[in-house]
Amino acid sequence: MELVVIRHGETRANAEGRYLGALDLPLNDRGREQVVELAKALAGEGPFACLLSSPLLRARQSAQPIARELALPVRIEPAFRERHVGLFEGLTQTEARERYPALWARNITRRWDEAPPGGESLDAVIARVSQGLTALVHRHGGERVLLVAHGVVAKVIRALTGAGFADFFSWQPHNGGRLVVRLDPARPPVYCHRPVGQE
Repeated sequence: MELVVIRHGETRANAEGRYLGALDLPLNDRGREQVVELAKALAGEGPFACLLSSPLLRARQSAQPIARELALPVRIEPAFRERHVGLFEGLTQTEARERYPALWARNITRRWDEAPPGGESLDAVIARVSQGLTALVHRHGGERVLLVAHGVVAKVIRALTGAGFADFFSWQPHNGGRLVVRLDPARPPVYCHRPVGQE
């Protein structure tokens, strides 16, 4: 199966460098322009078997012009929602460091089995996305599938499908960017509790 993962278009929070997570913000003007351009490009690359989206508004809004161009309905897939970063949501890195210095000093967003209070650990996100990928492989076999999702989700998919976790914290798709991966129906991605070699 070929999976094309699209990161949603830009929002105001993205433009301001804020943790967005589970906050349900719409696209800004630039984000809407990004996804319209992307939709036109994808129209020349089909066919795709289906179009999937995270349930969050910015992903659904990004999927709409793609759906129109490709004449595909949008199917919501909760497994691919963005990571919730708890107390850090809506804050810039500077604000998070000033308001929660102890958490910041522990580099809390980059610990595999912990998260800011109220948030979701990376281990939990990796497990959730892995389960979502396994379901997709069983459902869509050798088809081409489009998924509109988020930055952390794309990072996890890339790591699980061959790139590994060595550059997990440095690689990031831009808003409106894409990642193309292949999934073997005979060997769906396997989640391990802790990425090998990473602390």
